[in-house]
Amino acid sequence: MSSRSRTRTAQAAGVTTVRLPRQRGRRAADPFVIVVPERPSLTRQALTGLALILWNHRRALAPTGAALLAFVVTALLHALAWWSGLVLAPLAVAPALWLGFVHFRRPSQGSAALWRVALAVLATVALAWVALAAWFGPLAGPLELVWLLTWIAAQTAWLIVRRTH
Repeated sequence: MSSRSRTRTAQAAGVTTVRLPRQRGRRAADPFVIVVPERPSLTRQALTGLALILWNHRRALAPTGAALLAFVVTALLHALAWWSGLVLAPLAVAPALWLGFVHFRRPSQGSAALWRVALAVLATVALAWVALAAWFGPLAGPLELVWLLTWIAAQTAWLIVRRTH
């Protein structure tokens, strides 16, 4: 590689510095320094585009983030304290108690009651999965399929309720 196009040390990553020696007839002038940034690779451009799309639609993808976070947290809980599944198990009853309380305080009919029941069932399944995944591991038996179906149901309900386009 020529000394004219060699990358010098203490430069930012992805930057090529080209130093041109002094030109003839210009004895007092300093040499020219041209800094040329390198073109990003196709992979970097694709990942940047994907990151921008995910960032622009982050509110619509909230259940996806929650599902991934729950998967990682339950894997860590299973690895560090498997008995935490026993502590989390009673939480699976909380949505049913909430549904009974809300139906007693504010009775509803039609689609509102259907959405309440669907929300309570979805939350019960999700909390039961969290307890079982913390106890047995998130990939044990059918738990990974339950996680996938719960995530799809939550994401679908979220998009329907928010009416995102």
